[in-house]
Formats: sequence, C-alpha cells, structure tokens
Amino acid sequence: MNLASQAIVTASQMQAIEALIFQAGMPVASLMEKVALKITQRLTELYPPEFYKRIGILAGAGHNGGDALVVARELHHQGRQVKIYPPFTKSKPLTRVHGCYAKSLGIPFVTLADLGDCDLLVDGLFGFGLDRDVIGAGAIAIDTINSWQIPVISIDLPSGIHSDRGNVMGTAIRATHTLCLGLWKRGLLSEAASPYIGNLERIGFDIPEKSIQEILGDRHPLWRIDPLAAIGDHLPIARSAIAHKYDIGHLLLVVGSEQYGGAAILAALGAKATGVGMLSIAVPHSLKPLMLAQVPDALVIGCTETPSGAIASLPDLDWQKYQAIACGCGLSLDAGAIVEQVINSDQPLVLDADGLNRLAAMGKVRINQQLSNRNRATVLTPHWGEFCRLFPDLRKVERLEALQIAVSQTQSTILLKGARTAIASPSEPERLARSNSQAHSQVWINPESTAALARGGSGDVLAGMIGGLLAQGMTAKDAAIVATLWHSQAARWLVRQRTEMGVDPVTLAQNLLPFLQDYPSKTLKT
Repeated sequence: MNLASQAIVTASQMQAIEALIFQAGMPVASLMEKVALKITQRLTELYPPEFYKRIGILAGAGHNGGDALVVARELHHQGRQVKIYPPFTKSKPLTRVHGCYAKSLGIPFVTLADLGDCDLLVDGLFGFGLDRDVIGAGAIAIDTINSWQIPVISIDLPSGIHSDRGNVMGTAIRATHTLCLGLWKRGLLSEAASPYIGNLERIGFDIPEKSIQEILGDRHPLWRIDPLAAIGDHLPIARSAIAHKYDIGHLLLVVGSEQYGGAAILAALGAKATGVGMLSIAVPHSLKPLMLAQVPDALVIGCTETPSGAIASLPDLDWQKYQAIACGCGLSLDAGAIVEQVINSDQPLVLDADGLNRLAAMGKVRINQQLSNRNRATVLTPHWGEFCRLFPDLRKVERLEALQIAVSQTQSTILLKGARTAIASPSEPERLARSNSQAHSQVWINPESTAALARGGSGDVLAGMIGGLLAQGMTAKDAAIVATLWHSQAARWLVRQRTEMGVDPVTLAQNLLPFLQDYPSKTLKT
C-alpha cells in the first residue's frame, strides 16, 4: 500500500508529519517553494496561458497564502497578467516576505472588485486547520467569488471547509478544482464537502514514508481507495482451465415481489456481470416467467406468495450448496420472516433494501445478536437513511465514526452508500473475540462517483455484484470494495459517453463487462 497516496489524515496528523519533516532539516521556505512549483505546474496543465491569461490570486495570512503568492510569482514569470488580493493586513513572516517580493516584481495588489474580470482565480485564503467560522473580509471575499462565473483552483482545500469534518465554517469557496497538498485531508473525502471541492487531485511533495508511519502507526483507520488498483488487482477473477460451473461460485438471490419485480432483475444482472458460475433466484411464483425471460441462464425458484405478492415461504433449500446469498432487493416488508430465515443460514450474506428494513424492525439488541453471532461474513449495504433506521442511537454521530461503531457492534462489513461511499469491515481479532468494544475498524472511502447513480435500481445492481464476488471466494471487505469501485467507475465511464441522464441501472448493468474490456485505460483517471 502506498501510504502517501492512500492515507487520509486529520489536520493534527498532517501538522505532526510536517513537524517531523522540519525537524529533520527541511526548511519551511524550501518546502513552500517545492509545493508552489508543483501547484503551478498542474495549474498550467489544467488552465494553459493561451486561454487563461488573467489570473487573480487570493492570498491569506498563513502559509496557504504564502503558497498562493509563490504561485503568483511563477505565473507572472510565465507572462500572465496576475493580480493579488490580500484581504488581511497581517500575515505570517514567510508569507509577508513573498508578498514583498511580489510587489517588487510589479505584480499589482488590488481590491476584491478588481478580480472580477479574471479568467481564473487561485484560492489561498485558508489552509487546513481552520477552527472557527469565516467572518469579515474573508467571508465577503468568498461570497463575492461564489457569485462570479469564474473558475477557481483551491490550494489544499476550499477556503471555509473544515479540514477534518468537511462542513462549511460559515461560508466556503465553491472550487472548480481542489489541489490537496501532501496527504488526503479527511474533510475533503466527506459527504459535506462534496459540493465545494470540484475536481479533486493530490499534489504530493515526497513526504518520507517513515514520517507518515511514525505518526499514523500500523492501524491507521482511514484510507482512500485507489480506483485503478482496486479494480486491476482483483478483476478479472482468475479461474482454472478445467473449472466446473460450481467451482466458480453458486449465488442465491432471495429477491422480488409483485410490486418490485424490476429490483430482482437488476440484482440478477449485476450478479451475472461478475461471472459467477451458477445463479439461483428465489422469487414469488408469479414472477418466475418474467425472471426466466430476462435471465434464462439462471435457476429460478418459484416460491409461495402472500396476498400482496411477496415471498411467503421458501422451499426446502440446501443452504450448503450456495457459496453466498444476497437478500432484500425488491422483497417488500411482507417478506420479513424470509429475511430472518436467511440471516439464520450459515453462508456469506449480503443484506440490502428490504432486508435491511426488516433487520431494523428487530431492534438494536436483536440486530447485534443476530449479526455478531453469524459464523460467516455479512455485508450490509445501507444508505444513510437506512443506516439511521438500523442504528438510531448513532444518527447524530459523525458519519464515519458512526460507521466504525456499527461495524464493531455487529461484526459485519458495512458499505455506507453515498457520494463518498465508505466501507468498513471488522478486523480478524475483533471477529474471533466477538468483541462489542468500539475499536476503530479500518474505513475505505470511494473517492469518485457520479450523480448518475442517484436513480432507483442502482443499488440493486450493486447488491447483486457484491453477492457474485462473494460467491467466487472474495472476502467480504474485498467484495464490497471491488463492487463499489467497479459500479461507480463503470457509471463514470458511461457518463462520458452518454451524459448523466443516459445512465440508467439497466444500461449500467449491461455495460459492466464492456467497461472492464476498456480497462486498463486512461479513462479511469479523467
């Protein structure tokens, strides 16, 4: 694992790591120069001089402002028309020195209104560690810039965003690009910050790995998933040349109802795309013809149904012949007894949608008992609303902390869906000890997604994919991570071809394999 590219840190951790670098002999001024030159290089690639001649620089009082002033100097040397707006009268010594040199070069220091005709703005008002609401001149500058239709590059994080929580501190820049410096800041990968960061990239500055390791230790809890590595290391799944279909996994889907028949189809399509060797689908008997028409290669099990069209009972199944079970997609709440029967099975299990709703109805004590006592892996796939129904006492806890607590209580892998899907899994010592202590599980965050997935049925495809990967022998954590990345990256790939409006769940399911055929390619990095 590459610590620098995947570790997600708090402001205090970043400060401690930088302190080690400075103690080892790196001058603060040299590091500022190095960072600012890398920012300038990337800015030039994104916004070439022939199209972005006039650049406005917002220079704050701290070292974030110092970075911005060095960038201003370098852009001036490129021949661009640079203007600097410093909203504060006092600044740190190093920042003040760079400001003096910029003035000596003839770079004009202007009022905020003078930036209104710029082609691009560089936001260096506030860096990481902001701990109070932005007020006064800083707030006026941010609100004014947000009212303009001018692209903004933010240095490290958009000014006004809390570097740990990602929430807005009074007001915040809505950046077009954010160039995170050194290590990923926790707040940048939060749900709250998503509308403000624009396109997010990391600008590394060669932090020694031993410095990172000394501060973060061996059990650092928070990691950014590398999309290329997560997919490339696991897909396609290797198989023997003499493999039999049952050697490649047998998945049972317990899904569907008269009202939600489409969810069963979408889960089946997601599972099929994983290449699982055998797919069995238990549905209400009235849905059997529809399922056979849509998924003719599956073994469709017709079940007795309730008056409302939900599964009333399952036939006598040999649970041991399935390598994994996925339950809940389109099931309806009338099939609650079926969910409990599936939970009591002794196979790896994915619970989604109405499977989660039924679980929530059991109450906290029974949830924890039922799940922590299972001998095989369990994957829960809630969005935040479902998560709060499952764990109502955690609804006011910060999202990632709540996820870690829930994983420790249930000893289940939990995939918390959202714009920044987060996945946490119990560590093996926790599982063996059946501990209910709130030990910090590792959390993995999907850094890239698309609003195209905000459509009914997208989650059914994902649940089927997780089930298919589980059935083929992946661990619960790996199945959840790989399915999430495959699902979101395929959607992003389709958006580039069709726009967000053109990516419906059926299209997504049908293009999961064509996406992999295009892999590895540069399209994943755009």
